Amino acid sequence: MNRRLSRVVAAVALAAGLTASACAPTQSSGPAEGGDEQTGPLRVWLFDEAKRQPKEAVVNEAIAEFEAAHPGVKVEVQWVAVEGRADKFSGAFNDPNNAPDVAEFGNTDAASYAETGAFADLTADIQNWSEGADLLPNVLDTAKVDGKVYGLPWFTGIRALYYRTDVFTELGLQPPKSIAELTETARKIRQAKPDLYGISVGGQYTYAMLPFLWANGGEIARQDGERWTASLTSAEAKAGVQAYADLIKPDICPPEQCANLTGTQSVQAFSGGKAGMTVGGDFNRKAVEEGLKDKYAVVPLPGKDPGSIAPTFAGGNLLGVFGATKRKTLAVQFTQLLGNAKYQAKMYTAMGNLPTLGSVQRQLAASDPFLKPFTDTVAAGSRFVPATPAWSKIDAQKILPTAVQQIVTGEQNIDGALAGASERMNNAFGS
Repeated sequence: MNRRLSRVVAAVALAAGLTASACAPTQSSGPAEGGDEQTGPLRVWLFDEAKRQPKEAVVNEAIAEFEAAHPGVKVEVQWVAVEGRADKFSGAFNDPNNAPDVAEFGNTDAASYAETGAFADLTADIQNWSEGADLLPNVLDTAKVDGKVYGLPWFTGIRALYYRTDVFTELGLQPPKSIAELTETARKIRQAKPDLYGISVGGQYTYAMLPFLWANGGEIARQDGERWTASLTSAEAKAGVQAYADLIKPDICPPEQCANLTGTQSVQAFSGGKAGMTVGGDFNRKAVEEGLKDKYAVVPLPGKDPGSIAPTFAGGNLLGVFGATKRKTLAVQFTQLLGNAKYQAKMYTAMGNLPTLGSVQRQLAASDPFLKPFTDTVAAGSRFVPATPAWSKIDAQKILPTAVQQIVTGEQNIDGALAGASERMNNAFGS
């Protein structure tokens, strides 16, 4: 950690309260059906990482602090493989006796998990938490299902526009300030350097496509009461999808190479020196630096109007409490300790996870200029996928990527592709 960032992390930690105040008892919304014991084991599931050690070190520090403040409590962490989470959580839903007290999970799983009734409603706990008001509203929304909060947002993942500074300097280009400028800039790069994609994006990179849809005023779907209906056939949605599809063309990113690219592959193409730009997340920093150290910069992904910022998808993970826990208050207190300003700052330093607390984001961005495009993007407004269990089906069936691929390969025109996608989505919604 550089000295300046160390000072910021220390300041954030001080603001959070380093001593017993960080573990001071928090008023829970009441014990769940399992009970509210004040001693004993507290079982915690956290996602494993390819390089877990930095994350584990921060978690272990939090555990030591928590156990020191709660005699008779032993926090037991089990590391869960992300790719195996479906079976792991399904087993917990079906057998509460084998469920943890606290679990980390992705915010796109929140709606389907909430439908099982396994997770506790944390709305009152977040409202009563001393740091709850500092949670970014758009990020907190990703933890809500039908107005209830089912997890404390632990970190968020935001995407922006990465570009090659050496290529832009050589060609006399400036970072684009609108989607139209982005398209033209990508075309100029490809024309001047045929060995490069103007921008590396793909037919399977849904989270790069969505900002284009939202920037043009479109929506994935709309909710009327409890009913969701696809909105992909609106003029605004069509304009947004077409703007994205226009990037996957022979003079920018040829369909033969780009129609099947995923988000990971799009970023890999950029970090491997094969593209002038890409849409990447704050979490892609290390991968890009390994390939393009000192040859890249990041700006917010531009919106439709010059000078605007496109709304971005707010991904990220939550810390939830199982309703069957026998230690509800302890479980809530541990999530709030691990999710407080002190440990969000430490987790950013360890893993690069973008904090969900506004004050921590601002302080870290003041120390690390890399973060500014991402925090500016969050401030401009982030969006989320439909908060319904049906989204898991829509995502698994690759309905949106299939439509984009049909358009860019010429298999269908935009009207036919989006009409088909809407029909499949509505089947999943039960509309």
